[in-house]
Amino acid sequence: MLGADEAGKGPVLGPMVAAAVRADPAAIPDDVDDSKRLPPARREELDAALRDDDRVAVGVARVTVDRIDDPETDMNTLTVAGQAEALAAVARDGDRAVVDAGDVSESRFADRVAEAVAAGGGGTGTTAGGATGLAVDVTAEHGADESYPVVAAASVVAKVERDRVVAELDAAYRDRGYDGIGSGYPSDPNTREFLREFVAREGDLPECARTSWSTCDDVLAANEQSALGEF
Repeated sequence: MLGADEAGKGPVLGPMVAAAVRADPAAIPDDVDDSKRLPPARREELDAALRDDDRVAVGVARVTVDRIDDPETDMNTLTVAGQAEALAAVARDGDRAVVDAGDVSESRFADRVAEAVAAGGGGTGTTAGGATGLAVDVTAEHGADESYPVVAAASVVAKVERDRVVAELDAAYRDRGYDGIGSGYPSDPNTREFLREFVAREGDLPECARTSWSTCDDVLAANEQSALGEF
């Protein structure tokens, strides 16, 4: 049984991360749940337990900010691509997968993921292993991470990987004299302050920013207005 989910659709900083878990149902910890319902420490424990279990295979795909900012694509397509690549890293021909639907139409999303897996994955660029040309029976449901333990497990892996990336970015920018980047979400005042300070100091957006997000437009416009006011 396989499950797939993603984390980080909405942040203005950093990649989106998709994960797939292929497991014997008995290998899924009893308390696994939608990652948003679990404290960070428990998510990390579950992630480690899943990765260390020989009965569990984990596939991860990062959808970079460059891909997210590509005007030729959209988040639904990238969610399909990310889940498909993660699934392709661990799936076997004839497997059945349940994925968290990233489209208003569950059946359409499922068909797109299955087609992308059959084509060799999503092409987002970072998996371990990865097979091509797989026929996988995909079912998509909204809230699948609340109904299927294997999807919840994928949700946990995706969230922990996304948090790991954000922590690495945070450390890198602290080394450059900033006070950290926050969670990366537009609603986070620490993230918005980081963006304001970076643009004020550097005159441009940081490499980790999704420049197509309206938050970035707002920060650039505010900086320009401030510069005009000083002039």
